[in-house]
Amino acid sequence: MTTRYYDTARREVLAWLPARLDRLLDVGCGSGATTAAIRQARPVCWAGGIEFVPEVAARAAPVFDRIWTGDAAQVPFETAIPSHSLDLILCLDVLEHMADPWALVRRLSGLLAPGGRLILSVPNVRNWKFIWRLAARGDFVYRDAGLLDRTHLRFFVRSTAIELATCGGLRLVEAASAQRWRFPEPRWLLHRMSGGALDEWMAKQWLVVAEQPSERADDGVGTA
Repeated sequence: MTTRYYDTARREVLAWLPARLDRLLDVGCGSGATTAAIRQARPVCWAGGIEFVPEVAARAAPVFDRIWTGDAAQVPFETAIPSHSLDLILCLDVLEHMADPWALVRRLSGLLAPGGRLILSVPNVRNWKFIWRLAARGDFVYRDAGLLDRTHLRFFVRSTAIELATCGGLRLVEAASAQRWRFPEPRWLLHRMSGGALDEWMAKQWLVVAEQPSERADDGVGTA
């Protein structure tokens, strides 16, 4: 589980990368597998990473131009990253481990350039398996991994995951299940038959994409 947690490349984010991708920050970067996959797909000029576990950060170092070790809430990354200079920020399976993820998202949002994107993923506490175990068995037992990972401090549904991603003034682009179901999986059929309405019960994780509004939008200039 530890190897899978730190070393899995989250390739589902590749479909949501911004048009421009010169500079990125990966918060909770693990061993750097996701950033490595992005650098294979796109010519990234600079990549920074933040990782809590020192030995994992050491393994990630070759992937990044700069890496910080420690609690992201305490890392003074703003001293090295100018405001509005990043094209992509990743927060994948990290924010639910934090006491105040909203404060971190607000700090990070100010680092994004116009058109830059924040991509985050958080577990879905509305997943039917969790609801069933809780209602039928009274099961709210913390475990080593999964929705009830004993290190999870915050829990989210789709609407609160969106609120988290946009609390720093970013514009919502998408909020969908991080797992993409394929035919002939029953969940694919239920997704299609319900027009996506059942996703809120089937999703294990929400993948939320939010974007820094363009300078033109910021200036209040629009088209009729």
